[in-house]
Amino acid sequence: MSVILGYADNSMKLFVKGADTSMLSVMNKKLNDIIQATEAHLHSYSSIGLRTLVIGMRDLNASEFEQWHFAFEAASTALIGRAAMLRKVALNVENNLWILGATAIEDKLQQGVPESIESLRTAGIKVWVLTGDKQETAISIGYSSKLLTSNMNQVIINSNNRESCRRCIQDIMSRKLTTSSVGSNSSGAVTTQIALIIDGTSLVYILDSELEEKLFRLASICSVVLCCRVAPLQKAGIVALVKNRTTEMTLAIGDGANDVSMIQMADVGVGISGQEGRQAVMASDFAMGQFRFLVPLLLIHGHWNYQRMGYMILYNFYKNAIFVLVLFWYVFFTGFTLTTAVNEWSSMLYSIVYTSLPTIAVGILDKDLSKRTLLKYPQLYGAGQRQEAYNKKLFWLTIADTLWQSIIVFFGPLVAYWESTVDVASLGDLWTLSVVILVNVHLAMDVIRWNWVAHAAIWGSIIVTFISALIIDAIPSFLGYWAMFDVAGTGLFWLCLVGTVITALLPRFVVKYVYQYYFPNDIQISREAENFGNTRVNERGHIEMHSISYAPLR
Repeated sequence: MSVILGYADNSMKLFVKGADTSMLSVMNKKLNDIIQATEAHLHSYSSIGLRTLVIGMRDLNASEFEQWHFAFEAASTALIGRAAMLRKVALNVENNLWILGATAIEDKLQQGVPESIESLRTAGIKVWVLTGDKQETAISIGYSSKLLTSNMNQVIINSNNRESCRRCIQDIMSRKLTTSSVGSNSSGAVTTQIALIIDGTSLVYILDSELEEKLFRLASICSVVLCCRVAPLQKAGIVALVKNRTTEMTLAIGDGANDVSMIQMADVGVGISGQEGRQAVMASDFAMGQFRFLVPLLLIHGHWNYQRMGYMILYNFYKNAIFVLVLFWYVFFTGFTLTTAVNEWSSMLYSIVYTSLPTIAVGILDKDLSKRTLLKYPQLYGAGQRQEAYNKKLFWLTIADTLWQSIIVFFGPLVAYWESTVDVASLGDLWTLSVVILVNVHLAMDVIRWNWVAHAAIWGSIIVTFISALIIDAIPSFLGYWAMFDVAGTGLFWLCLVGTVITALLPRFVVKYVYQYYFPNDIQISREAENFGNTRVNERGHIEMHSISYAPLR
């Protein structure tokens, strides 16, 4: 950052502040002794975790100022290449500076940052830190924030040209470094985790070159990546490096204007509202007051949202498909004509009234685990990474279950009334009621946390369906007038209604019981621990979880 000040005696001075890597190279070469002393001070400051800056100054005469001002006005109004022209104008005047000194301040971590980073890493989330601090400062902050540990093998890349970067990356990769899961690997042998530390100068030669792919392969096998002395655009470049080469979601969090490009590049941007302004907040998807709030955002609300969305996608597909399949089976008995057994009003109200409120209530309010459990066991976040709530296997099982239930709902009443004189409208009412009861009981089987809203929505929808069917069949102008009143007076109607629902749901109930009792996952075990205290908990009082593996990014 530079500023030009004019004084009363018509003299002008240029003041510049910035990182030592960029400032010391533009200082007056006659000041080598002072520069060397300043470098020693900067190194000692950064080694204890202080954030440093270098300040320089030079005098400007009237002609230099006029030349700069004219070039700056032209660059500011340029339509093409404005950023490059402004950079060139700045470089022309920011040279041959006299060093004024260096500053070092303590930037204390916010409350809960070390614990938050530890929780995120325990959850299997890879944490990359991109900072403008010196390497020594960044490493010191890394230890204090529990990003780096004494057990990690640090790999440092500090190079001044592209060929040196290539040799350094190849040398590291040739060692066949591997990282372990938290704890031990499958054979029980503890292996070393890798922490990659790279500076902004090296990134200049790596990003936007053929070395990008090699850097990505190296970073993907590391547990932690720490980039120091990086510019704002380099932060965005690192995010793009991961985003464009994997199917994983990227999240960027920052609190200053220099983090805006990184936040906008990530899939999810989080801005921290602090003392550095609100630029990051204005450019983000989510805003929060402190870094530690990221943990409940991901581990609690992120987990709940994934579980709800995964289940609701499958359920809504099932809910609509079963009703359509019942109508589809009926087509085979009508010679593929346009006739339908279900009243058009019932068809319209099925998605609007009969089954809408239960879906909304459960999709918003249901929670598989409590906040306390999700925060206590960050490994539970891995359910989303393993795609336990929505995957191809669950999709095709839902398809098979939908086909089975539609066959039972359609052919059960059809066979029961085959020899009778009951009309199609009466069967249509029976099919409609069976489907509505079936999908709502199906949903009730999967509700985890019951409340009065869920009870009112699910059981109330079934009651509303009965009332609506009676009202529709009581209107003389509609087809099937009084059909519901006639057929509901027989015991066979209620036998078919109850029998089809039980028969259709029986296979699902058996599979659900066998799977949850004999092959429980982490979420089911944790839920039992919440409800019963010590079921399926080991002798030390801890729930046994799937191990978190820091596998290479896909």
